[in-house]
Amino acid sequence: MKLAFDTYYYDGKAKTIAVSFNDWEDDEPIQIYTDIIEGVEPYEPGSFYKRELPCILSLLKQVNLEEVDLIIVDGYVILEEKHLGLGGYLHQYLEAKIPVVGIAKSEFVSKTSVFKEVIRGESKKPLYVTTIGVDKEEICHAIERMHGKFRMPTLLQIVDTKTKENIKN
Repeated sequence: MKLAFDTYYYDGKAKTIAVSFNDWEDDEPIQIYTDIIEGVEPYEPGSFYKRELPCILSLLKQVNLEEVDLIIVDGYVILEEKHLGLGGYLHQYLEAKIPVVGIAKSEFVSKTSVFKEVIRGESKKPLYVTTIGVDKEEICHAIERMHGKFRMPTLLQIVDTKTKENIKN
């Protein structure tokens, strides 16, 4: 099983959603997991993982990790050579037992870019893919095959939409 995560921040809280699926071409998740935590860390440039990693780890308590083959995060696994992003820190926390893929919507500009651009649908804007524990080329081809006609695959769009649903102010 694969898991795709996203988190939405509001009023000092964080709502994290994960969808599970088996095949890259799936158009519906097997299950949708939800977790809301309070007292999240403020955003710190260059250290986004400090804010989002606790949210993902909290939600992962609902999942049998032995069933997870791969995790997708909204962001980067590696920002540049020898500089981990959110997914890299998650991979470390999981003792490198589960491969992690980062799919970002905006480019992280660096001198040693480690991402690969993936163009989907008729979009001219790429997705930026980084990986750890799995072949990047193989994952990029899988992302190209994911269900959906647009830049964002259907399952990732579901995750994004669900993070913003039923937010109480």
